[in-house]
Amino acid sequence: MLLIRPPGVYRPQGDTELLVSCLHRERLRSGSRVLDLCTGTGAVALAAAEDGARVTAVDLSGRAVATAWLNAMLHRSGIRLHRGDLLAPVAELSFDLITANPPYVPAAATAAPTGAGTGPGLAWDAGPDGRLVLDRICREAPRRLARGGVLLLVQSSLANVPATLASLGTAGLRTTVAARRRQAFGPVMAARAARFERLGLIAPGQRHEVLVVVRGVRER
Repeated sequence: MLLIRPPGVYRPQGDTELLVSCLHRERLRSGSRVLDLCTGTGAVALAAAEDGARVTAVDLSGRAVATAWLNAMLHRSGIRLHRGDLLAPVAELSFDLITANPPYVPAAATAAPTGAGTGPGLAWDAGPDGRLVLDRICREAPRRLARGGVLLLVQSSLANVPATLASLGTAGLRTTVAARRRQAFGPVMAARAARFERLGLIAPGQRHEVLVVVRGVRER
């Protein structure tokens, strides 16, 4: 899919591809209500729209929202776009499917991103354990699912997949790991590999992660 991506907006890559592959397996009905969190370029949102869904997409970055709008225009897609903090712009709505490719890379900073900047780190830095945004999605997204609704959440193995499964289970979702993909470290992860080793997140000399899509279903 042809996408516009200016500097400072997350480039669709392995995690995006893995999430889209799981999205297509959901076999969305025409008119299904889909919410794409941390939409970036809008790649996942556009894939859902191509499957016939009514799509709403949210990102904290104003530059990302503008990029997703341009890509929606390029593909003549009627995606609804909001700039905001995760589910805040859609607090009163419910969805049949929620997708999310949030920041999940462990980082030294502990403060939550504000969205005021446009640096690329906004798309991947997620606190010391990589769970700064993941934990919020696990708490907030299940409440916005319709009965029988599905959450698809992609993350790295370095950001504690069991914690995601446990948190979504506590929120009432039936959880499974829908897909896995081993992937060599890209530039961001490789630059932090020594720190990951010191923290015990990877074995000495390890230079790969496992990308995981967690699927949670709200019972009917």
